[in-house]
Amino acid sequence: MSLPEYPLFVPRAPWFGPDLQTLRNLVRGPAHGSGATEYDATLEIPVSDGSCDRLLARVLQPSEENRVAKRPLAVLVHGLGGSEDSVYLRVSARHLLARGIRVVLLNLRGAGPSRAHCTQQYHAGRTGDFYDFVRALPETLTEEGVVAIGYSLGGNMLLKYAAEFGGLRGVASVSAPIDLRQASYRFLDPRNRIYHAYLLAGMKREALGEGAIVSEEERGILPGLTSILEFDEQIVAPRGGFADADDYYAQNHARQFLAGIRNPALIIHAQNDPWIPADAYTSFDWNSNPALTPLLPRSGGHVGFHGRGTRVPWHDQCIARFLETV
Repeated sequence: MSLPEYPLFVPRAPWFGPDLQTLRNLVRGPAHGSGATEYDATLEIPVSDGSCDRLLARVLQPSEENRVAKRPLAVLVHGLGGSEDSVYLRVSARHLLARGIRVVLLNLRGAGPSRAHCTQQYHAGRTGDFYDFVRALPETLTEEGVVAIGYSLGGNMLLKYAAEFGGLRGVASVSAPIDLRQASYRFLDPRNRIYHAYLLAGMKREALGEGAIVSEEERGILPGLTSILEFDEQIVAPRGGFADADDYYAQNHARQFLAGIRNPALIIHAQNDPWIPADAYTSFDWNSNPALTPLLPRSGGHVGFHGRGTRVPWHDQCIARFLETV
């Protein structure tokens, strides 16, 4: 793979600091939305674990004048509490479509439009679902291969997937919690109490949403959970067959899988991310695996990267360049 020149990240006014970078999309909304396309359809793909759960995804085709041949399909995967409607996914999709790249926005199990069609829920390491999804994609979409792009929790899952299954033209992650335990405990910091409360409330809504199988014990437990750590301990771990939250984190954090990735992988993370400690990134020996390309700017927040000179987030610019090389 030829190595592209990635631009440097320089934050633009007034979005200075980790929190304003993180909150910018919520404060101002998307700089540009999902955009009109020539074709917009929904895929409904069953998983193979016998649950009868189905994943829903939106297919977006670039307009005829923008379409570029010989480009892989870009599958975008949201983070914790997200869906195909997440602002960061819509903005990324718009940028890739404008560059002639076909896009699929995947709703993980029990997220967004998939919620009503699923009895179970996604988690940070549920890679079997993504395997079923990619295998079932129509050949008309995948003739040039697939590049998977994951944000936050979705990024952790995809990096794990790339090591376990391979078969992708490339994978990219943005602000992934590659050390799940560190990230969970970071949310307990008093500075993150508003973020924490917002995400936890969304997790509880998802867990109780239409279609979900919820035991009476879980219904009694959920209202009293006060942290993501407790949610993972009491809900995610037993549902996923893990002994406890630490077992869930230990088996599924992506850092341990980085050495096994053989597809080209672009890994983007801001060292001032308020949710995810940078140590998991800065202490890793990136030279040990030539398939990995880390971009670790000092600033950018969590899935922020609102940079000087353009309204297109910096991570979207880098992902587009990465796609041109794979």
